[in-house]
Amino acid sequence: MSSDNLDRHLQKTLSRGRVAVSRPAGCPGLALYLFDPGVLEGPLSHDEAQAVVAEPAYWSFCWASGQVLAQWILDHPEQVAGKTVFDFGSGSGVVAVASALAGAARSIACDSDPAALDAVSANARLNGVAVELCEDWHQRPPEIDLITAADVLYDPENRSLLGVFRSAARQVLLADSRVRDLGNPDYRLQGRIEARTWPDLHEFEEFNQVRIYRAGA
Repeated sequence: MSSDNLDRHLQKTLSRGRVAVSRPAGCPGLALYLFDPGVLEGPLSHDEAQAVVAEPAYWSFCWASGQVLAQWILDHPEQVAGKTVFDFGSGSGVVAVASALAGAARSIACDSDPAALDAVSANARLNGVAVELCEDWHQRPPEIDLITAADVLYDPENRSLLGVFRSAARQVLLADSRVRDLGNPDYRLQGRIEARTWPDLHEFEEFNQVRIYRAGA
């Protein structure tokens, strides 16, 4: 998957959009094709702003929680080594790529957005690893050792995923910057780390505090 194809995906919502190879500050050991802010010479037009809001290209940014979880995995490779790891809501694929680099037997990226899966494929190739793609949670393999997820609880209705993940895998690693209390004792806090979305979207400071949780033995 080439960066030209990712440019075409991005230009569906932002005509002057393009990606560039970047190394997010929160996980500088990984190279990713991400949105190139250098194309924004001046403010967005009304039509551009409307298009970006209507169909945001989430995969073209590396969100704070994704960076933190990816670096956590790289720093603790024993968490994934030899395991089948399923990354839910993969976006750019940063966590799935990190799992592959850290020695996962299988690293599987799941996202319902075909453009995101193209980004995962391109970013895996950029880092010299193999990541499998899955477009539907219900098509996941029957045996999963570890589910990873970053910033998937932004919608209160998604809180039910905590129980779904626990029933689908032996272990869960989750990073989140939006919910201060998960309200689920199965998930034990591992640490708090500060990070910023890359490229920086200048979000509220509270969204730069990422919490990492682990569930399972």
